[in-house]
Amino acid sequence: MSLIRRIDLRATDPASSGVDYRAAVPRADFDVEAAVPAVHAICEEVRTGGLEAIRDLGERFDGVRVEDIRVTPEALATALEQLDPDIRAGLDESIRRLRATCANELEADAVTDLGPGARVTHRKVPVDRVGLYVPGGLAPLVSSVLMNVVPAQTAGVASIALASPPQQEFGGSVHPTILAACALLGVDEVYAVGGAQAIAMFAYGVAPCRKVDLVTGPGNIYVVTAKRILKGLVGIDSEAGPTEIAILADDTADPAFVASDLISQAEHDPLAASVLVTTSEALADDVDAELDKQVSATKHVDRIRTSLSGPQSGIVLVRDLEQGLAVVDAYAAEHLEIHTADAASWAARVRNAGAIFVGPYAPVSLGDYCAGSNHVLPTGGCACHSSGLSVRAFTKSVHVVEYSREGLGEVADHVVTLADAEDLPGHGAAVKVRFAE
Repeated sequence: MSLIRRIDLRATDPASSGVDYRAAVPRADFDVEAAVPAVHAICEEVRTGGLEAIRDLGERFDGVRVEDIRVTPEALATALEQLDPDIRAGLDESIRRLRATCANELEADAVTDLGPGARVTHRKVPVDRVGLYVPGGLAPLVSSVLMNVVPAQTAGVASIALASPPQQEFGGSVHPTILAACALLGVDEVYAVGGAQAIAMFAYGVAPCRKVDLVTGPGNIYVVTAKRILKGLVGIDSEAGPTEIAILADDTADPAFVASDLISQAEHDPLAASVLVTTSEALADDVDAELDKQVSATKHVDRIRTSLSGPQSGIVLVRDLEQGLAVVDAYAAEHLEIHTADAASWAARVRNAGAIFVGPYAPVSLGDYCAGSNHVLPTGGCACHSSGLSVRAFTKSVHVVEYSREGLGEVADHVVTLADAEDLPGHGAAVKVRFAE
C-alpha cells in the first residue's frame, strides 16, 4: 500500500471542467480563525499581567517557569565558546552567503526630477526596532536566527530583540545552539519566551523588553494567530503556517532525489505538505518505492509518515508539463523544486512560489541553510501575493518632496482645480496663498 496518496488530473481541463487546481491539492488544516479566542486570551493576559503573566504562560505551555526571561551576556558568550567547531563553520558559511545576497538587495534612493525645482525622492529607511521569533518546539531552528537577523542587520535596523521558547532541558533558557548563533551575529538582547506570549511581549512592550515596530519569523499556529491579532499595533512579515514543498518533475527526474526531498520537508512537522506533480506514472511508482525504503531509515519516522500520509500531501499526475506548470502555479508552494529537462526554462515561467530550486542539485535543504537565499517564506498559497523575508521587509519607503516656488507654480492651477473638484477649497487655498500679491 502506498504511503502517499495519488491524484490523477490528466483528464481535467479547468476551462471546461471547472476544476480548481489549488483546491485539488489541499493543504494541512491550519485554522487560524479557530485559534483566535484562545490566543486573544493569551495576548490579553500579557497586556494586563505583564511579566508575571509571561512567566505563568511559560510554565503552562513550556513546562518551565523562567524568573529572568532575558538571557544574560555570560550565557550567550558561554554558548558560543562551547559551540561545536563544525557547527560554527557551517553557521559562518551560511552567514557569509546570506550577507552577500542581502547586500545586493539593498535599494538606493530613487530621485525623480519632474521639472525645474520639482523633485521627489523615494527613500528607503530601516525600521527602528524589530522583534524576531525563532521556534524551538520540535527542533531548535538555529538557521532561523540567521534568516531573520542577517537581513535586519543589512537593512540597518538599529535595535534587534530575539525570542525563543525556554527549554526544560536547559534550565529554562533558550537552546544553546540558538544562543550561540545570536552571539555569533552580535545579538545580545535575547528572551526565553515562546509562543503567542512572545509576540504579545514584543507588540505591547513588557519590561525588560521594549515595544518593537515589526515582528518577523515563523512559528506554530499560536504564533501565527498572535501575529494576525496584533497586526496594526505592530508590523508583521507574514502569517507563515506549516512548511510545504512541491516538486515539478518529468521522466528525467531521479526518484531517489525526489523522495528524499519530499521527506526532508515532511520531517519538519506532521502537518507539513509534500507534493509531487509529475508527467510520469513510472516516476510516481519509483518515488513510492523510494519513500517506503527511505522513510524507514529516517530518525523521525512517525512524524514523516503522518505528514506524507496526510491529506495535505500527494503525488499528482498531469498529462504534460504545461498542465504541471498550471498546477504548481495554482498551488503557489512555499518551496518549489523543478526536476525536468531544461529545468531553468520551466523555472523561468513560474509565477507563484516562495522560492524556486532549479535542477537536481538544488534541494530545499540547501535553501534552509547555505544557498544564500532566505527560508522564511509565504505558505498556504500566499506566494501568489507575498514574498519571502528579505532586506526589504525591514525597511520602509518614504517620499521626500522638494518643490521651489517655480516648481509649485507650474502645477498650482491643477492643484486648485482638483481641490475644488473634491470640494476641499482649503487645499487649494494652501497653494494660492503662496502666490498672493
